Amino acid sequence: MAAEAEVIDELHRLRARVPQLTGALAASVDGLVLAQDTPGVDPDGLAALTAAALGVALRVTDATGQGDFRELLVRGVHGYVATYAAGGTAVLTLLAQDRVNVGRLHLEGRRAGTRIGELIEAAAARAEPAPQTPAVKAPAKSAPTRTRTARAPAKPRSTTNARTTTTES
Repeated sequence: MAAEAEVIDELHRLRARVPQLTGALAASVDGLVLAQDTPGVDPDGLAALTAAALGVALRVTDATGQGDFRELLVRGVHGYVATYAAGGTAVLTLLAQDRVNVGRLHLEGRRAGTRIGELIEAAAARAEPAPQTPAVKAPAKSAPTRTRTARAPAKPRSTTNARTTTTES
């Protein structure tokens, strides 16, 4: 991924802003690691679990009419796992100690998720090949010309009634 270094920098800055974070991972919604700073945790396993949890979260928000996925928070005895949308194709998963300020975690996680989404989308836009233009442009096919043909003069019609006969032209 072209933006990996930028995403890793964002993860490091996020961990500096929230010292109670013990890990940060950016992953595709399919569970592939894009960038990670997760000492002591298997990033591939975490990305796969994040994708599974994301699938459940998407179904829950859809079934309850809550709209598009934004975030997921899981609290364990020893801390939190928070997942935030990062654009349309990625998620940011944060691991935090139990003593973290959850409001601060959400504030910084949402901001970082938005930034990471922008970085990933910009890298994807740069990676798309530019449309190629042919050296010699072929003449464009024109649509067939539609013409109207004159109608033949209408034949006089006769209508016969019991009393009268009329001719229309």
